[in-house]
Amino acid sequence: MSEAPAIRVLLVEDDEDVRLSTTQVLTLAGFEVEAFASAERARAQISFGVPAIVVSDVRLPGLSGTEWLVELREADAELPVILVTGHGHIAMAVQAMREGAYDFIEKPFSSERLVAIVRHAIERRQLTLQVRALRDALENWHGIQAVLIGRSAQMQQVRRTVMTLAETSADVLIYGETGTGKELIARCLHEHSERRRQHFVPLNCGGLPEALAESELFGHEAGAFTSANRVRVGKFEYAHGGTLFLDEIESMPMAVQIKLLRALQERTIERIGSNRAIPFDCRVVAASKDDLKEMSDRQKFRADLYYRLGVAFIELPPLRERREDIPLLFEHFTLLAATRYGRVAPILSGAQVADLMAYAWPGNVRELRNVADRFVLGLLGERLTLARGNAEAMPALPRGLPQQVESFERAVIVEALRKHQGDQSATASALTIARQTLHDKLRKLGITADEFKSQ
Repeated sequence: MSEAPAIRVLLVEDDEDVRLSTTQVLTLAGFEVEAFASAERARAQISFGVPAIVVSDVRLPGLSGTEWLVELREADAELPVILVTGHGHIAMAVQAMREGAYDFIEKPFSSERLVAIVRHAIERRQLTLQVRALRDALENWHGIQAVLIGRSAQMQQVRRTVMTLAETSADVLIYGETGTGKELIARCLHEHSERRRQHFVPLNCGGLPEALAESELFGHEAGAFTSANRVRVGKFEYAHGGTLFLDEIESMPMAVQIKLLRALQERTIERIGSNRAIPFDCRVVAASKDDLKEMSDRQKFRADLYYRLGVAFIELPPLRERREDIPLLFEHFTLLAATRYGRVAPILSGAQVADLMAYAWPGNVRELRNVADRFVLGLLGERLTLARGNAEAMPALPRGLPQQVESFERAVIVEALRKHQGDQSATASALTIARQTLHDKLRKLGITADEFKSQ
């Protein structure tokens, strides 16, 4: 990923004294400014995705500010353009905003007002360019990267493990909290294996009655019980040659666990009401939100079944432990929702990004996707509140403030280092902190900048 330069201010003002004084005000406020006497002279600086905003007087020699706005909108519709107008031209400025100007400011203006408007426009431009970079990354990802999305070390390890296990026929046990994507992992194991041409058969064991669980898994013969009017092929048979996914296996009734263990050991099943053994060849992937070893120690889950299933393990980290993946995932879900609902994909504000990064996400990726849907549908406020009743605010992390701050700070620094390929000077500049301050934070947080140089 190429280094992201700082956002410049392109100032266009024909009055030399005003141009010099405005440049001085913005420079003292910490902005990088390039000043021009006419729109024609500034034209060469404009291109799609330019890291800049425009501050332009309306009345200029040659091309006027409003006429130039039309050109700028054609070059990059999301480029913030701030128009400066003299007294008596407010109606013209309002019309310009309807035509796409970011804001306008009336002469004479205070330095504080100008700086505030410019700062907001720069923040907006930064977010726009970051979103474009995320969308480019999503479009350029292929294969498993495009399905198991994330740049964090945890997700990189998950992808490596999935690809390693997909090449084998080993049964797999997936651990993860609710909403972390356990079924998605199971489908990836199937889709990247030689079994992908056969069925992927999911079965949620949660709350499945014992009698129904046996019929679902093993099938039954006609007349096996009162309502058995015809032969039913069970999940094991249907998954022959493919993959059987048993979700929430921790809730499977004990009596069924015994029969499942026997089926896994012998690779045969018997339909209810039959004595004929039917061989099957399918990979079994089980998933649990609870520790099955601990449950077996408490005799809540059969130990022999645990050891039979526990050939290979994949542990999915909760979203709160891989916060650097949140912006990319949210953008992915936003694009999907925009397509599904026929809407334009909106862009987050700085405050909304902060909300995403600070929230605990108890529902994990599933909850993040729901929030993205509500965001696209326009059901959320400026601070990404939950759309329930009177818009109850999102709960904070269930930890102390210092831990919340450190977690957020780590995610922001890691993302900046990745964006600038480990360049500490560029990262410090982007974060508007001294390089020594960044160095101290890296040491405190245990982050090594060199590991981002090749990303």
